Amino acid sequence: MGAGHGHRLHFHAHSVVHRAPAHLKILLLLAFVLTVVATPREWYPVFAGYLALLLGVVLLARVPLTYLLPRMVVEVPFLLFAALMPFVAEGPRVVVPLGAWDVSVSESGLLAAWGLVAKGTLGVLASLTLAATTEPTDVLRGLQRLRLPDLLVQIMGFMIRYLDVVTGDLGRMITAMRSRGVDPRSPRHWPALARTLGALFVRSYERGERVHLAMLSRGYDGRLPGDAR
Repeated sequence: MGAGHGHRLHFHAHSVVHRAPAHLKILLLLAFVLTVVATPREWYPVFAGYLALLLGVVLLARVPLTYLLPRMVVEVPFLLFAALMPFVAEGPRVVVPLGAWDVSVSESGLLAAWGLVAKGTLGVLASLTLAATTEPTDVLRGLQRLRLPDLLVQIMGFMIRYLDVVTGDLGRMITAMRSRGVDPRSPRHWPALARTLGALFVRSYERGERVHLAMLSRGYDGRLPGDAR
C-alpha cells in the first residue's frame, strides 16, 4: 500500500485534524473546493470567509504557515498567467496607477485574474493542508473506503512508493552531468538535459515493467495483499 514512511509534505503532529478519518477529510476537501469554484467572483466577503475558515483549520491542525507557504510555489505559474490576463483580455478598460505610470488594463481581465488567484490559492492551500495532516497511506485507504477503483488506488500507491526512487535517480544524473561540466540551468546545455530526462523516462518505464512482471510471478490478480474492503 505504500512505503510506510512519512512523505515530505506531511507535518508530524497529534492534532484533532491529524486524527480525523482520511476519507472524511477527502470528502470535506472535495466539498470545499467545489464550493469555492462555484462561488461567483464578485462575492468578495465570501472569499474572505473561506480563507478565515481554512486558516482556522490550519491553526487547529497546529501546522505552521511557514511550513505551508513555501510549498505553495506550485501555484506560481498560475499567478503569472493571472498577472497577464488584465493586459490581454478585451472589453472596457480602466486605468491603474503603477508608480509613475498609469496603465490601462481590461476590467473583465482584472476580475478574471482575481477569480483565478483567489480560487487557486484557496484550493492549493486546502490541498496542502490535507497533505500536511494525512499520511499518504491513510489517503489511499480513505480513497478505498470511498470506493475509488482499485486500479487507480494501486497506481497512486506505486507513484508514492517510487517517487523518491525516481527523484533520487534524477539527482544522481544531474550530479553526473555537473561533474562533466554540464550546467542544467544553462540554455546552452538544455539539449543534454533533455536527453537526460528522456533516459530517466526510459529507465522508469523499464523499472515499472520489471516490477509488474515480478508481481505477476508472485500471483498478482488485480488486487494487492492487504487491500481492505
